Amino acid sequence: KQDGVPVDELSLIAFPTRELFIEKIEEFDLIIFDRYRMRGILPMSYIENVVKYVREGGTVLVAAGPEYGAVDSLYRSPLAEILPVAPTAQVVEEGFRPALTDLGRRHPVTEGLEENAPEGGWGRWFRAIEVEYLDGQILMTGPRDLPLLVLNRVDQGRIAVLASDHAWLWGRGYEGGGPQLELLRRLAHWMLKEPELEEETLTAHVRGQAMTITRRSLAEEPPGPVTITGPDGAEVVLEMPEASPGRFEAAWEAPILGLYRLEQGDLTRVIAVGPAAPREFVETIASGDDLAPLAAATQGGVTRLEDGMPDIRRVAEGRPATGRGWIGITPREAYLTADINVAPLLPAWAWLILAAGLAVAAWLIEGRKGARAV
Repeated sequence: KQDGVPVDELSLIAFPTRELFIEKIEEFDLIIFDRYRMRGILPMSYIENVVKYVREGGTVLVAAGPEYGAVDSLYRSPLAEILPVAPTAQVVEEGFRPALTDLGRRHPVTEGLEENAPEGGWGRWFRAIEVEYLDGQILMTGPRDLPLLVLNRVDQGRIAVLASDHAWLWGRGYEGGGPQLELLRRLAHWMLKEPELEEETLTAHVRGQAMTITRRSLAEEPPGPVTITGPDGAEVVLEMPEASPGRFEAAWEAPILGLYRLEQGDLTRVIAVGPAAPREFVETIASGDDLAPLAAATQGGVTRLEDGMPDIRRVAEGRPATGRGWIGITPREAYLTADINVAPLLPAWAWLILAAGLAVAAWLIEGRKGARAV
């Protein structure tokens, strides 16, 4: 805004800032500040409500540009108390290739991204915001090993800062590009608390009776063995060697079918081992062929409702109970009276009032007839 027009007169329809930042903020899954400046449009109380939203389970992503280190930076607002990095007011404008940290190679958001890098590595970015690390997890670094992508948990919520506005160069394929789409997809899903992108997980996949158990952890030390409890109560302890950074796997053949419980530290999982198609799903088309011999033994029959609703007749015991367009039932008086409740239609006082009313009505009618006769 370059002129002196008041903010509340810039649009015929006022932007619903109060509704979005106060009344309905809890309905948002993710709030993104993309190169946002504190222009004085949003009151500080609204930003304070964003902080409360994060602490109570919300998520915020800050895509930082040069304005992150300026005087109108988001860091100069109440949001600073939950931001994982602080600006130094310096902007680094030189070519660099984003790199994963040791933690980034184990973290589910950035794990395996280097494997799909083009020949010669990822394309370069040309601008990064110099920031000072405060708290959280540094997954990627930029020039001079400066923090580039930092994630953090704040009470029940999550926040992330990408300290560059040149990620779009990967999407354009500059110098071979890079995994921009996959990185942002994983980042968004982690912030939305997708179970598959949690840092500490215990999962299992079954094929036939072969079970592959996977443990994901950010710890540098192995997480220890996993205990498998079978449906018969038998326990098996398996060691889990490291398959890749932050990922530990073990293969095991289940001896019997049923439910298995996996336990490792505080993590537990229950998984079913059995055929992909249980017996009740082998034949999903209704058929009376299996019941026909049993019905014929009692002179009954099997009828499909798609052929029309048959007439129902009463037949004597031992007589045929089916025919063209009809089926029969044999009354066997096979019932049991479990309880009988007897209750008057009206209470006694109501009957008394009704009788008195009828008597008065009859007397009045007879009196009128006598008066007419006179």
